[in-house]
Amino acid sequence: MREDVIMALHELTIAEARAQLDRGEITSVQLTEALLERIAALEPTLHSFLTQTPDLALQQAQAADERIKAGNATSLTGIPLGIKDVIVTKDVRTTCGSKVLENWVPPYDATVVSKLNEAGTVTLGKLNMDEFAMGSSNENSAFGGTRNPWDTERVPGGSSGGSAAAVAAGQAFGTLGTDTGGSIRQPAALCGIVGLKPTYGRVSRYGLVAFASSLDQCGPFARTVEDVALLLETIAGHDPKDSTSANLPVPDYRASLTGDIRGLKVGVPSEYFVDGMEPGVEKAVRTAIEQIKDLGAEIVEVSLPHTKYALPVYYIIAPAECSTNLARFDGVRYGVRLEGNGLFDEIESTRGQLFGAEVRRRIMLGTYALSSGYYDAYYRRAQQVRTLIRRDFQEVWSKVDLLAAPTSPSVAFKIGEKADDPVAMYLSDVCTLPINLAGVPGLVVPCGFSDNLPTGLQLIGKPFDEATLLRVGHAYEQNNSWHKQHPNL
Repeated sequence: MREDVIMALHELTIAEARAQLDRGEITSVQLTEALLERIAALEPTLHSFLTQTPDLALQQAQAADERIKAGNATSLTGIPLGIKDVIVTKDVRTTCGSKVLENWVPPYDATVVSKLNEAGTVTLGKLNMDEFAMGSSNENSAFGGTRNPWDTERVPGGSSGGSAAAVAAGQAFGTLGTDTGGSIRQPAALCGIVGLKPTYGRVSRYGLVAFASSLDQCGPFARTVEDVALLLETIAGHDPKDSTSANLPVPDYRASLTGDIRGLKVGVPSEYFVDGMEPGVEKAVRTAIEQIKDLGAEIVEVSLPHTKYALPVYYIIAPAECSTNLARFDGVRYGVRLEGNGLFDEIESTRGQLFGAEVRRRIMLGTYALSSGYYDAYYRRAQQVRTLIRRDFQEVWSKVDLLAAPTSPSVAFKIGEKADDPVAMYLSDVCTLPINLAGVPGLVVPCGFSDNLPTGLQLIGKPFDEATLLRVGHAYEQNNSWHKQHPNL
């Protein structure tokens, strides 16, 4: 194969790569070698990966080529992908971006990883992230943050920043991330790619190291809506190992990509256009909504009145759940152990020195909210308001089929710009948090640029109706070229 063709392989979509694999024009080994070269060239700058697995990738690629020759390939057989480092992988280091798990090698695969392996995908490695998925910029990684491919002086978003940056930079055809309060959708918007947070329960959480168990959900990143549909079809479905997994059939998501959205009612919640939103971001999102209208959808102004409470509610519930989940990392049961004068001193030393500042902050907030005398005043009340937020969505579904809104109030900000202001950092997720609290799905598609940086349109759907989101996102995408733009690397 000519060198110029090999060098262009990283720009393919999953669907395009699939077609070339099936026609025998390329092999999985060639695809994998091209991406491994791309990773090697860009990693010194971007730092998207925490662990690279080139030997495993080439072994899987060779097996995939044999499977393709035998005629039993799936839609993802031979496709090189990356996995966020909070998702466990058998015999491959999983750190969660933390010094506590710096050398942990799991003895089993997460269910989503098992499903990808069964489909014959190729694992390129584990992707960088904010420590234990706590952050909106990727700056909280204990091993150094990822840089945005569009401007390497800016953040890629978080906590799945490595997953988003790898796709945007052509280091992987698709990746898996996790979304607890916007950690798929916000980095997708800031990196100019497509990202989907499925309905809570649509995708198994077994093998996903928990941050906030009632909010966490695993989902895909890719360059196009069709590619995201291919990934979702593979990883979705009931899992008896996960009690929160919904026992519902998985639709043929690609079949929903008809391009026809005439007659759909799209709600636009005024509360999501928050004070302080950058004018360029708002203009791009409103222009995208007008284009959706031009495609035949009806635009309806709606209100979700309890949206303003989502930020404080989230930052009580999520830290409370995190304080419980991270109690296991004490140097005794899991992770690295630092020596000290007795058991309690060792636990204090381990947690105090190995957890990063943001993780410690959230553990302390959560412990306080759950403590005697404060539980009713904070945690119980937050759960009550969460119910009101969920009811807002339930009521609006009687009026519209889905919602359209901004993803982030700003484009990617500069590295270090908000590092010393936790509240300003938390406000980065103001448009994404309500979706996790309500458990509904959210899809982000690129919708233009502001100050030469990507912006993203967020589509929010009814529970387990990812098909409609993909349908609208695909129709919009096919009438634009934003997804075809690549950073100049």
